[in-house]
Amino acid sequence: MEFRESIVLVTLLLFTVVAAAAATASVSMPAHHKDESHLDRRSFPKGFIFGAAASAYQYEGAAREGFKGPSIWDNFTHAHPEKIADGSNGDVAVDQYHRYKVLLYIEDVHLMKEMGIDAYRFSISWPRILPNGSLSGGINKVGIDYYNNLIDELHSKGLQPFVTLFHWDTPQGLDEQYGSFLSPRIVKDFHDYVGVCFREFGDRVKHWITFNEPHIFTDNGYASGILAPGRCSSWEIGRCKTGDSGKEPYIVGHHILLAHAAAADVYRSKFQKTQNGKIGITLDCDWMVPYSYSKTNGDAFERRLDFVFGWFMDPLTQGDYPFNMRALVGDRLPKFTEQQSKLIKGSFDFIGLNYYSTSYVYSLPIDNTIKKSYNTDSYTNQTALRNGIPIGPMPGTEWIYVYPQGIQDLLLYTKTKYNNPVIYITENGVDEKSNGNLSLKEALKDDVRIDYYRQHIIHVRRAISKGADVRGYFAWSLLDNFQWSSGYTRRFGIYYVDYLDGLKRYPKSSALWFQRFLGK
Repeated sequence: MEFRESIVLVTLLLFTVVAAAAATASVSMPAHHKDESHLDRRSFPKGFIFGAAASAYQYEGAAREGFKGPSIWDNFTHAHPEKIADGSNGDVAVDQYHRYKVLLYIEDVHLMKEMGIDAYRFSISWPRILPNGSLSGGINKVGIDYYNNLIDELHSKGLQPFVTLFHWDTPQGLDEQYGSFLSPRIVKDFHDYVGVCFREFGDRVKHWITFNEPHIFTDNGYASGILAPGRCSSWEIGRCKTGDSGKEPYIVGHHILLAHAAAADVYRSKFQKTQNGKIGITLDCDWMVPYSYSKTNGDAFERRLDFVFGWFMDPLTQGDYPFNMRALVGDRLPKFTEQQSKLIKGSFDFIGLNYYSTSYVYSLPIDNTIKKSYNTDSYTNQTALRNGIPIGPMPGTEWIYVYPQGIQDLLLYTKTKYNNPVIYITENGVDEKSNGNLSLKEALKDDVRIDYYRQHIIHVRRAISKGADVRGYFAWSLLDNFQWSSGYTRRFGIYYVDYLDGLKRYPKSSALWFQRFLGK
């Protein structure tokens, strides 16, 4: 390796190797089980939380019950079944609305208790609380009762609720009225909605997450158009709604940050002191490795991270967008006022991180003749292959390549660049195809998932030992469920759901592994 390339390599590894070596706030890990071949709960600091994650549209069903209003996902799956792999929808999903606590079935909260997890991360459906999305349409008492009952049942089993306030299911009424997140009016309606949730549930909910994965929501909903509400530029995907992928994703992301800041402000000013809880936001970031240690690919690594992760982390910690975004997007990127910047900066008590995979990233030449789009603005591309060799195994879906080191690298990067925030891993998991040719016994044997969880948990532990302030880990997902554009063709669950036999739940091998890991 030439001397120049060696310098580039050192720069690229700044947030991993150098950060680890220089860490002065390293955590004192339990002496028990230093040998990682015997990993268990006691290998983590006291109070570390293990949980499982879910979301309302993917789990609840009861789409037209209990006076719930429609969401953009209700509309999207029925208007565009061709965009769902199996043409399905979440009208019933896995019916958790009826099965979190019942007598005729082994209820879902009981499954969590039996597995030994400490917490359940679920989302509240905004249109189940405010059917048309705003206070003008009234507060739905039936929806309030449902979530009160779920939260009470979790507490009765010793489980902590981690509540996500928005997991992509925007009220359809707001989308039709003013374009929802394309309009600044969404900030006031979100502020009002979360205020209802804080008032009704905050005495028992101590961890609030305002938004789940705003990058995925904006990119796939307003740039590629593959997820609800399905907007993109007509020259990109002919069958999506006409939008502007060069502007709309940035407008939506901007309003999400303003809505998050408004929610954090009302929680801190009116509820936090008496309810003694914490508020944060969940961001997604699959890790990236430069395709080669050239200067151009090193720069691409930094640009791509800024367009995915820094897009939200920089405003949250610095009060403004990353320089790379401001330079490359220009006037299409909205600007914060001084007051907005102050409100957003520091508007979190913790950061949730969702990690699944890693890819190589490389630079593309700047071309001012191409049409502007979020998907091209960073002048980078990603691939899972280098010299024909994948970065890691691909056991299930084509976007997950198993690379456990990536979760450690992401945590140490966040520690170093963003002043070591409190972090919860709020999603991490792997899927398998829904194969109807397998017997139930065969379908329950998910050794690949066990290895995936074990290796990623090991790397989370290593990141903690090097100073990352990680407080918890949530597996995605408790149950097989409606997996967005994949419908029911992919299974992420620790518990198997039999879609052909009354949605019965069965523990996979991974559920039994978690039981042993957690000491049940």
